[in-house]
Formats: sequence, C-alpha cells, structure tokens
Amino acid sequence: MIMSDTERDWRLMLLNSLLTTPHRELDAVAAVHDETLECDPLFYGHLAVWYQREGDVRDHKEVFIAHLLISALAEHREAGFVLLQSLPPYQVARVVDFLKGSKAKLPRSARTAVGRYLRQREAQPTQFDRAALRSRKAMKRLYAGLHIKPSERADAILFKNTPPEDSLAYKLKVLAKATDPAEQARLIVAHQIPYTIAVGALTRVTPAVLVALIDAMTPQEVINHLKALKARGAFDHPQVKALIEGKLEQAKQDPRVAAFKTRVAETAAAGLDADTAQQLAEVADAQLKRRGRISKPTALLVDKSGSMEEALEVGKRIAALISGVCEAELTVYAFDTMPYPVQAQGSSLNAWEKAFRRLRAGGGTSIGCGLEALRLAKIEVEQVVIVTDEGENNPPYFAEVLENYQRTLLVTPNVVIVKIGHACDYLERRLKDKQAGVETFTFDGDYYALPNLAPLLTRPSRLELLLEIMDTPLPQRLDRKAA
Repeated sequence: MIMSDTERDWRLMLLNSLLTTPHRELDAVAAVHDETLECDPLFYGHLAVWYQREGDVRDHKEVFIAHLLISALAEHREAGFVLLQSLPPYQVARVVDFLKGSKAKLPRSARTAVGRYLRQREAQPTQFDRAALRSRKAMKRLYAGLHIKPSERADAILFKNTPPEDSLAYKLKVLAKATDPAEQARLIVAHQIPYTIAVGALTRVTPAVLVALIDAMTPQEVINHLKALKARGAFDHPQVKALIEGKLEQAKQDPRVAAFKTRVAETAAAGLDADTAQQLAEVADAQLKRRGRISKPTALLVDKSGSMEEALEVGKRIAALISGVCEAELTVYAFDTMPYPVQAQGSSLNAWEKAFRRLRAGGGTSIGCGLEALRLAKIEVEQVVIVTDEGENNPPYFAEVLENYQRTLLVTPNVVIVKIGHACDYLERRLKDKQAGVETFTFDGDYYALPNLAPLLTRPSRLELLLEIMDTPLPQRLDRKAA
C-alpha cells in the first residue's frame, strides 16, 4: 500500500532525516525541512528550538535557523533571530550562504539578525577579538556580503590589518615574532590564544609552549587534537600529560563537548596509553548520559548477511552508544541465517570494536533468528533495535517470531529499524500489516549523527518524545519585550 501525501508522517520524516546527514552539505537536508515546515509549521518551530539543545549535527542546526528566519510566521522569525545570536561566526556565515544560495533570498529579518549579531560583538571587544581570530574569513564575508559597515576597530582588525595594540590580533603578531619559549608561553596563557591559531604562528613547539597551549584549549579542542598533541610529544612529559588528563576530566561535564566526536576520537586512541583511552570512553559515556538514559531492557540485532559490512560498522557504534546509557540489560546479536551473540568488556567503542572483530558479512538474511534466540532464552526486552537493509529472505521471519515472542513472554517490544545501504521496506510493511509498533530511521551518512538516536531510545515512546518537543518554548527577543 502506497501512502498518499496526506498520510505521510512529516514529523517522522524529519526525525528520520537526522540520521541522513552528509557532512557539510546543507542542501542535502533541506528538502525534508521544506516539507515539514509547509505541512506542520507548528511542530517544525518547536523541533527547531528543541534540536538546538538536544542535537549534534551542525548542518541541521543551521538549516533549522535558516528556515525559521524565512518562515511566514512571525514567531518563527523571532525565534530564528534569537537562535542566530548564539552561533559562532562561521555558522552564521553558512546560514547566510544557504539562504542566499539555496533559497535565493535574504529577507530583511535575516539581515537585521546578522547586523545585530555583528554589533553586539563589536560592543564586546574581547568577544569580537576571539571571533575575528578564529573566524576571520567568515566575519569579513558577513560584513562585505551584507554591506554592513564595520566599526573603526573591526575595520582595522579585519580589513586593514592594522590591529590596535589592545587587540588579540596584535598579540598574535607579537607571538609570531617572539623567539623565547618562556615568552611565547607567557603570551599564550596571558591572552588565551587558541591552539590552532598559535601553532600556525610558531616555528617550534616546546614543552613549555605545549603547557600554555593546552591550558588555553577547551576540553573539546583537546579531544579534537589528541593525535596532533601526541605527535608533538605532549604525552612524553608528565606535566603536559597531566594537563591533558585534567581537560578530559572537565569534558565529562562540559555541555559543549560532542558525544560522538569523543567516540570517534577513541578510534584514534590506539596509539595512546590505556589510561587516556579509558578517559575518552568515560567522557563519551558521561556526555551521552546527559541526554537521558535507557531504562527499558533493549536488544540490538545487527545484520551480517552478504554486503552488510556497513551494518556491522554502524552496529558496533550504536552498541557503544546504547551501552553507555543503558541502565537495563542490553543484549546484542549479529545475524545472517543464525544468531551470533556479541558481548563486549565495557561500553567503549574500542571494546565493541574488539567484540565485533571476528564477524564478517556473508550469507542469507533471517532477521527473526536473533529475536527467536531471545525467545528461547526467555530474555524479556521492551525495545528491539535492528540495523539492516530489511532484505529478509530466510526463516524464521521477524514478523512471525515477534508474535510468538509476545505470546511466550507476555511483552510487546517496540521495534526500531535503522536502515542501511540500498534498503527496502519489506520488514516494516510486514510489521505494520500486523499492527506492530515500528519506527524506521535511515542511516546513509555521517557517523556524527548517530547520537541523535539517543533521544529516540531514551524516551518511553515516540509520543512522549513528540510531546517533549512541543513543550519546548520558542525564544523571544528581550529587546522587543522591553519595547
């Protein structure tokens, strides 16, 4: 049965799209935003605000704000105005580029929002200096592209390259000329010069300079640059290594740390010592737990049939994600035409890499065999996550096993299908024919998007998640309230 446009669930389509994000390609995610905004503008506005807090994918955050800024609803435009003010300059520039390019328009409300953004930063020299140092090209594009006249100080820093002596840009020039490591370290610490900027200005990085650089870095920057820090000898010096460990400890509570960036960093941790690798795992788990915890016993079934290498890769990452936040039991099986139990010694990505190491894609597909193993072992779960292309071609078939599982254990698990590769809709149609609860999410892109599964699995039901989204208030401009 083919659903008509009026029967399509735009909300589910947009939630699904959160897992289909080609990194840094805003046009690729824009179409479903357009459709949802048109068909359910009320929901779209609340989801846009909710996602700024709960989401991980920058592409979606930018597209949400862009659509709010050009919405026909005044409350949307006001929310977009407020949300834009919290973005770093390079993301503001990407929002503007998206509107001017893909939408071929930049309405007055958007121009006003960007103008306010720049004036507020000009009014705070410290904030402006850091923005200009980290995102010089983006800041220049915003001024020039929107024909906004910069302040005298902004003009000197960005366009005339004659920064005043009290500016961070001037201090960077001084740093570039310094030759004494102690003086370099003093300048970095005194002015908190960012790592990537400082490294570019220096010809040699000594242990003293490394200490200063790490002290100036945010926890996320330390995680992002662990490999580079190791290459520069940071782990060879106890004092420097201790600073790194301190930043990783801070990362557990820092809301700016991206959970899956930390998971990905674990992959590069092979060359690091065991203690640092363990710290990375703890950071990732702590950040995921900030999103909520899975209180329902959960099963993860991962397709290892022919050509499903990607399913195994995605499966191990979802296993790491779920195990880090699962308070109840997590049971994992890989399957072709028989189930393979998978157990990890810990919740880190490295632990799940080891657990999946000997599995190879091949054979036919019986999605039901994993659930049948749960039924025979009398393992009760309330949630089943399946990573597959849905190409089931061998018994036992999942839809029939699910009915037997429900009768035997007197439990009705919700089914979540994460679709991989050239997926069909065979399994979901079979389940819907039997009126079973099933949700599907298509993954065909960025691993950084996988933590978006967490809110979907930590809520008791999709309805509760939708109600939470609808309860998220749209922000309002304080200056307009005062007026």
